[in-house]
Amino acid sequence: MLFNEPVFLFAFLPLVLVAFHLLRRWAATRVALGWLTLASLFFYAWWQPVYLVLLLASVTMNYVLGQAISAQRPARPLLVLGLAFNLALLGWFKYAGFLDRTIEGLVGLDLGWSAQLLPLAISFFTFQQIAYLVDVSRGAATADSFPRFLLFITFFPHLIAGPIVHPAVVLPQFRALAASRHADDGAWQERFALGLFLFAVGLFKKIVIADGIAGWANATFDAAAAGQLLTVAEAWIGALAYTLQLYFDFSGYSDMALGLALFFGIRLPVNFWSPYQATSPIDFWRRWHMTLSRFLRDYLYIPLGGNRRGPARRYVNLMITMTLGGLWHGAGWTFVLWGAYHGLLLAVNHAITGGRAGLTAWQRGAARLGTFLLVLLGWVLFRAVDLSAAGRLYGAMLGLGGGGTSVLSDSLATAGGTLLLLTLFVMLLPNPYRMIAWAGQAPVAMAGGPSEPSGRLRFAADWRWALLTAALLILSLGHLTRISQFLYFDF
Repeated sequence: MLFNEPVFLFAFLPLVLVAFHLLRRWAATRVALGWLTLASLFFYAWWQPVYLVLLLASVTMNYVLGQAISAQRPARPLLVLGLAFNLALLGWFKYAGFLDRTIEGLVGLDLGWSAQLLPLAISFFTFQQIAYLVDVSRGAATADSFPRFLLFITFFPHLIAGPIVHPAVVLPQFRALAASRHADDGAWQERFALGLFLFAVGLFKKIVIADGIAGWANATFDAAAAGQLLTVAEAWIGALAYTLQLYFDFSGYSDMALGLALFFGIRLPVNFWSPYQATSPIDFWRRWHMTLSRFLRDYLYIPLGGNRRGPARRYVNLMITMTLGGLWHGAGWTFVLWGAYHGLLLAVNHAITGGRAGLTAWQRGAARLGTFLLVLLGWVLFRAVDLSAAGRLYGAMLGLGGGGTSVLSDSLATAGGTLLLLTLFVMLLPNPYRMIAWAGQAPVAMAGGPSEPSGRLRFAADWRWALLTAALLILSLGHLTRISQFLYFDF
């Protein structure tokens, strides 16, 4: 079930939301949370009911391990067992086919693992449970009751594609909600209005912008995959289209997730902070998929030694962290190389600047443009179906494609103009979290954003914001005929 499907918008969400608040008012919050858990399990099972068993088995095992680790701290053997269990589950379902294809390509041996169907969201719920076990072992999180732990993992706004939620951020909110007697804290109108606004912003990003430019990206990358030659302009337009499509698609999903969570009184962490305004690769990874960046830093880079063992070891740790981060996104050599590419960018960035700021306005503009181009070049690897397709697209971008077949000839000017405007938009204008003062109802800021952005505009549950929200929803709903999956559902 997708956030942009009519069945979600007009059936699932209204039913779950109305029942939740009625149960809070007329029964008890614990009953309402139980209803929310059942709804989240139904949401997951909608895609492939059989994988609900896998999800429940994974949650149950991690809950048992969390309880045991909490009771026996320090409990390193139990933590190692938990990490091995989660990584083995992820490895079998996500990487067995990749290993099979690699072995077959090298020695011609087919192990028969390539037909594996990837369970939805396994990368996200596995990382969340790893964070839970590690935090419990460190004493940074408290082992909770099974119903709350199950809701923490399966809460449908973040279940499918994040943000990756850490236990110390959300579990206390569920505890506080469960402890509240009945309805609300007096601020539910503003919280609901803010949630609806964020949901409308995300839906507009996804349906109107991301899906609207997807055709240009798909035509270019599909042509490269089919072995067609491309013109220089088409290659750059395709790469730029995907660069923008991915941002608006994934940040749109994250905005919708944050808005949905606010409907139920939960504040999720911000996942994007104007990443295409970054002035360096270091800055980019503080702004892009911020919850993943924090996970990789806290649970991989720092345990590897971080920057505590000298510059050479730091660069090795960066390469390992980012290469594995690339592999987390997808089981293919394009993802491995994409991660290694960003690891190299980060290592060079640290070697040259040490992460220092202090740029003039002109230097900042040049750094922003240079970083954007470096990121765009990396997205070619990320999107290409294989290394050959990536090579053909890179060749065309360098003018080595031999002229091409003009797969976008009819819409070249339209595509170029639209993408240029969108590029200026994402590189120059502030995001909603920076622009608007949230009056205490903001989502949780992380890794770069202030906790309460002091923007010129102050959000309020009044007619002006209602009109803007309604306009975004109407424009989005007018494009519901072209429903497409969110890009990060594949990862």
